[in-house]
Amino acid sequence: MYQRKRRRPVAEINVVPYIDVMLVLLIIFMVTAPIVSQGVKVELPQGNAETLPPDSKPPIVASIDAAGEYFLNVGSSSNSAAMDLEQVSTEVGALIALEPLRPVVVKADRSIPYESVIQLMISLQSAGVPAVGLMTDSPKEK
Repeated sequence: MYQRKRRRPVAEINVVPYIDVMLVLLIIFMVTAPIVSQGVKVELPQGNAETLPPDSKPPIVASIDAAGEYFLNVGSSSNSAAMDLEQVSTEVGALIALEPLRPVVVKADRSIPYESVIQLMISLQSAGVPAVGLMTDSPKEK
């Protein structure tokens, strides 16, 4: 009499469908990540902003006055001559290349359009500044 061999059940998980799902998710995240992360990364100050730590180096201050002219203050030295946006970007890029951990702060007049501040921040970002702070006044007590 002929006796058939009994097949034993295989106790392995077929992972091919899981790999397919993971590849699809990877492609979805690769496509959507650049769309989600557009824009300038800035932490906007609220009311009482924290001051720079006393042990930090003096900040590089990029300023915009009420007339829309750009100025650059490095530590205690102040440049009293107005500059254009490209000059500010070039000088800050050179300073950041020498001292990458030096803080950079934007100081703008209240009457300046928001677009001018954003353009300055974009030019600082393209110059290699990793993070830009915004200078504020303390809120006046009523």
